[in-house]
Amino acid sequence: MRRILLLATAALLIAAPSDTARAQATSPAAQTPPPSARPADVESIDAIMAAVYDVISGPAGQKRDWDRFRALFVPGARLIYTGKRPNGEGGMLVWNVDEYITRNGPGLERGFFERELGRKVERYGNIVHLMSAYDSKRTLEDAAPFARGINSFQLWYDGKRWWVVTIYWEAETPANPIPAEYLTAKP
Repeated sequence: MRRILLLATAALLIAAPSDTARAQATSPAAQTPPPSARPADVESIDAIMAAVYDVISGPAGQKRDWDRFRALFVPGARLIYTGKRPNGEGGMLVWNVDEYITRNGPGLERGFFERELGRKVERYGNIVHLMSAYDSKRTLEDAAPFARGINSFQLWYDGKRWWVVTIYWEAETPANPIPAEYLTAKP
């Protein structure tokens, strides 16, 4: 019996992909590369943050530069919206970059401006976690935003440029206001 168990375990180990093979299969290098980025968009944390907010913002009827948007993200990047469902349960929607563009692009192109209100940055080597408070308006002339919240960015520096790995966000609610510490730290 022990011999059968050892043979079965050996067969699984031989058939199972190695950790290296799994990492290569899911690595950004194994995926289609994004369009070339504008060097000024990816030269610093401030630059890539400004580029993200700039490319999604614009008046009604203005097409967004989706290739510029794609160029900011590492292949395999995710955009994740989280919040409460109508029944009060938590939920999330997870998109890759092209799914986000398909799902949200038409709404953004009906008029949408998002600006950064403040941020908190944590960095270790080439990785950054950044909490970015935002507000959203339909036009620049709107007196008050229709939404506010926090965008949680994960950024990576590859030695040459900055990349967005993940944007994970939640809208502000009366029960969950933006903490003051994210509104006072200006970008």
